[in-house]
Amino acid sequence: MLPTPTGWFPDPWNQAGLRYWDGRTWTGLTAASSPVKLPHPSLPVRAAWGAVLTLVVSLVASRYILEAIAGFKWPVFVYVIILATAGYLPALLWCRHASRRWGTGRFADDVGIKARWIDTGWGPVTWVACLITEVIIGAVVVGFGIPFTSNVKHVDEIHVDRGYVVSLLVVAVVAAPICEEIVFRGVVMRGLLSRTGAVLAVSVQGVLFGMAHFDPVRGAGNIGLIMVLSGVGCVLGGAAYLVRRLAPTMIAHGMINALAMAIALRGWSSR
Repeated sequence: MLPTPTGWFPDPWNQAGLRYWDGRTWTGLTAASSPVKLPHPSLPVRAAWGAVLTLVVSLVASRYILEAIAGFKWPVFVYVIILATAGYLPALLWCRHASRRWGTGRFADDVGIKARWIDTGWGPVTWVACLITEVIIGAVVVGFGIPFTSNVKHVDEIHVDRGYVVSLLVVAVVAAPICEEIVFRGVVMRGLLSRTGAVLAVSVQGVLFGMAHFDPVRGAGNIGLIMVLSGVGCVLGGAAYLVRRLAPTMIAHGMINALAMAIALRGWSSR
C-alpha cells in the first residue's frame, strides 16, 4: 500500500535508501541516509494574487452589504457575523480552489495548517517578536508625526451590547487569525515563493497584510496603521517560513488581537 502523507519513505527500488513521496507519486529525490532539506512549499504566483484580489473584493463588498441591511434593525452581533462571513469566506474558498487546482488537493498540507505541541511555545515567542516590532515602528510613527488611527478605535463606546462584544471577540481572536493566516501566510506567501526569494516574499506579503486593513474612514490615519501592521505581517511571515506551518502564527495573531481588544474595551486606547 502506497503511503498517503508526503515525506521520506524506504525507496521501493533501493531498500538501502530513501525516496520522497509527494502525495501522488514517487519523486526523483533520494537520500542514502538522513533526508535532505526540501525547498519551502510553494504554490503558483497566480494563487497568491487571486487570494489578494478575492479578499479585497469581498471586504469592499461587505461594506455595501452592511449598507443594504443596516435598516433591518437586527441585533448588532448578527451584523458582525454577516460581515465576517462576507469578508473572509470568498477568500477561503479561493484558497481551497488553489489547493485543488495547483496543490495536492489536501488543503491542510497545501497551506500549512499543522500543529505540534512545541507550537504552544513558538506562538507566544512569535507574539513577543510582533510586540517588539509594533513598539519599534510605533516609535518611528510617533517620532516623525505620521498620522495613525487604531483599527479598534471606538470599540469601547458600544461595550454595553454584550452580544456585540462576544461576537466581536470571537471574530477578532479566533476567526480573523485563522482566516488571515491561511490567506496571507498559507497562500499568498507560498505563491510569492514560487517566483522570488524568501526575504522578498515575506516582505511583500507583510505589506499586503498591512494594506488589507485600510479603511477609507480613517483617512490619513491609515498610513501609520499600515506601517505597524505591515511590520507585524513580516514577523508572522518570517515565523511561518521558518517553521513551515501556521499554528504558531495563528496563536500569535490571536494573542495580538486579544490584547488590542482588551485595551480597546477597557477604554485605554482613547487615552
